[in-house]
Amino acid sequence: MTPEDLHAAVADRLTGARQRYTRNRRALVDELRASDTPLTITEILDRRDGLAMSTTYRNLTLLEQCGVVDRLAPLPLEEARFELAEPFLAHHHHLVCTRCGHVADLAVPDHIEADLHALTARAAQLEGFTITGHRLDFLGLCRRCP
Repeated sequence: MTPEDLHAAVADRLTGARQRYTRNRRALVDELRASDTPLTITEILDRRDGLAMSTTYRNLTLLEQCGVVDRLAPLPLEEARFELAEPFLAHHHHLVCTRCGHVADLAVPDHIEADLHALTARAAQLEGFTITGHRLDFLGLCRRCP
C-alpha cells in the first residue's frame, strides 16, 4: 500500500467513526508505517519531535478503537507496543523475547498460514466457536539474549 493509499484509507476509517484525521494522527500513522517493528509510545516520541505524551496516548487509543492500530502487550510488565492493524499492514505474527522484551515481526508463508488456519478452525469448532482472524505471538529468547 502506498503512503497516499494508506492515508486515504485511514482518513476514510476515521471519517466513518466521525473523527478527523489530524496532523498528529497522520504523524503517528507515518511513524508506525516507517517502523519494521511495533513501537512503544516512548519510542514514537523519541522519533518524532513535537508530539506530547498525553496527546499521543489519546490518539493511539482512538486509532485503536477505529481499527487503524493494534496494541500489543508482549509481556506483563512491558510497555504496550503499537503497529498498524490489518488491512493497513500485511498479515504477520510476532517473535517476543521474554528477557529483553524485543518484538520482531514474523511473516509466515501462505501454505503454512493456511495449515494454521485449518488446524485452529477445527479446534475452535469443537467449542462452537468461529474464528474470524488471529494474532499469534511466539515467546522465547532473541539472538541478543542467550
